[in-house]
Amino acid sequence: MPADPSRYTFDTNLGRTGRRVFRLGLSGSYWPGEATLRAGIEGGMNYLFWYHWDRQMTRVLREVLSRDREKYVVATGVSNLGDWVARHGVHSALRKLKTDYIDVFHIFWLGDGRLPPHTLELLQRLREQGKIRHIAVSTHARHYAGELVRRGVLDVLMMRYNAAHRGAEEDIFPFLPLSQPGVVSYTATRWGKLLQRPRGWTDRIPTAGDCYRFVLSNPHVDVCLTAPRNARELEENLAAVAKGPLAPEEDDFMRRFGDAVHRQHSFFL
Repeated sequence: MPADPSRYTFDTNLGRTGRRVFRLGLSGSYWPGEATLRAGIEGGMNYLFWYHWDRQMTRVLREVLSRDREKYVVATGVSNLGDWVARHGVHSALRKLKTDYIDVFHIFWLGDGRLPPHTLELLQRLREQGKIRHIAVSTHARHYAGELVRRGVLDVLMMRYNAAHRGAEEDIFPFLPLSQPGVVSYTATRWGKLLQRPRGWTDRIPTAGDCYRFVLSNPHVDVCLTAPRNARELEENLAAVAKGPLAPEEDDFMRRFGDAVHRQHSFFL
């Protein structure tokens, strides 16, 4: 449902971490250019999602972290492939970014394989050592994510949430008050499917900004990741979310459109 407008701000606390974050998180996964990344950061975006192969974001992060490390929340991680991969991923990230710690470290693609207890223990040790500050996972497995939230083992949860995939409203969000992890969502446009006309749809098509506003209108989501391809997309997304939360009729439209997209593409993720 739409959020209370008084709660819709450009920044918020990232759950129990206490870190103040801009509600649009910045990813460079589509290589928008270093100038675009710097423009987003200079505009206030401080939740910065980094992949080890992203040379553009690597150079920008090295630059901004050297000036004011505490200002930024750097998020990264590795796939769920065991303790050696997790340990190596942390140390590799520290070395490549020339920083003493990673703010949010994820285990990615956590599905039915689940998070092994020994991997969780390793992450807890790395947190105690100060090499990472917050433990996170990224998963499409909503019921398991809800279980982790209930157990209180996560500092941050990253999960899919958009107008076509709203299952988190039943499987995850009701349990957040139990442990109050930070919540980061991604694929607000459902990998572009929410920007395309589904069969039989005669009404208008949402913009990317509409998709981000839908996600951020939910008070349970702290940060929604955006990965612009260029400066124009970044500016459009920032301008859209500045409009504030969706009105009830806009929220209803997005849900109807999301249902139409889901029916047509339900065989995809």
